[in-house]
Amino acid sequence: VPAVVAMVHELADFEQAPDQCHLTTEQLHDALFAEHASLFGHVAVDVQDEPQGFALWFLNFSTWEGRHGLYLEDLYVRPAGRGTGAGGALLAALAAICVERGYPRMEWVMLDWNPAAEFYAAIGATVKADWLPYRLTGPALHRLAERGSPAPSVNH
Repeated sequence: VPAVVAMVHELADFEQAPDQCHLTTEQLHDALFAEHASLFGHVAVDVQDEPQGFALWFLNFSTWEGRHGLYLEDLYVRPAGRGTGAGGALLAALAAICVERGYPRMEWVMLDWNPAAEFYAAIGATVKADWLPYRLTGPALHRLAERGSPAPSVNH
């Protein structure tokens, strides 16, 4: 867990947003090892058993497919591990989970300037150009929460 947290912070540096990364060892440990954990992870190690990369993921659900899918939150390989097959091995492990469990898809997002786009294209991944990612956070999230639900009742 400490190695993954360190790599998450390295990823934040790589994505030019280190001030936005607040993950702690305790938070990640609690998320991964909770009684009903909803976050899962894989770590790629080198021949000396040193962590070189990680993948953190969770389940999503397609109402159209009627089945779960796998959402890859983060994939990162340290510079020293790039080109060694670590990233491909992590993705292959996740693809195997999808196939084994009958998940019809694996999805993720990445920054448009990330050179990994070529790698993803080479393994057959496609860009969902007609879908735009949205995020609600901070004051806007709180303002909306304060408005309450327009529906008469909401089940949580």
